[in-house]
Amino acid sequence: MNYTSSPLMERIRRCTLCEQHLPLAPKPVLQAERNAKILIAAQAPGKLAHEAGRPFDDPSGDRLRRWLGVSHEQFYDPGLFALVPMGFCYPGTRAGGDLPPRPECAPTWREELLEYLSQIKLTLVIGQYAQTYHLPNSERTLTERVGNWRKYWPAQLPLPHPSGRNNRWLAKNPWFEQEVIPALQIRVQEILNNQS
Repeated sequence: MNYTSSPLMERIRRCTLCEQHLPLAPKPVLQAERNAKILIAAQAPGKLAHEAGRPFDDPSGDRLRRWLGVSHEQFYDPGLFALVPMGFCYPGTRAGGDLPPRPECAPTWREELLEYLSQIKLTLVIGQYAQTYHLPNSERTLTERVGNWRKYWPAQLPLPHPSGRNNRWLAKNPWFEQEVIPALQIRVQEILNNQS
């Protein structure tokens, strides 16, 4: 199915708001189509995603697709998934990982973009910055938020970032892949099959 770019998406793709603070030229990396059913709210694109021009086009994306139980083709179908980080451009790195999303991006674009995505049935909230925005006044730590996932279910689900940097967290919290992932996969299939 072909999707045409909306005026909103065209404006976002031309954005240069934080150009002076970026290590590379601005290149908003997101996927959003009005009829998308599942929103993946993450942090900011990494360097590989920046180079590829699409979110989660890296090993963390492979893990996320396994968690969701979807194919590469399904994941990159904008009629199914909206991939909308808190910051649209690669922010650069520091010791230990990437820098946080640029603070200009969410206040400028997020509210209008979420209104545009009017058919969302499930929002996956990945990482601290997305969780602070989408789940205000929630539990203090990632482990507490994800551990209390039923509180947000079935409309939202806080998730750890699927990066290899979280292998230790995943190993220490086996309940996540034993309890949360099966429920997530069932919910995703219900939505994709138009059953919910």
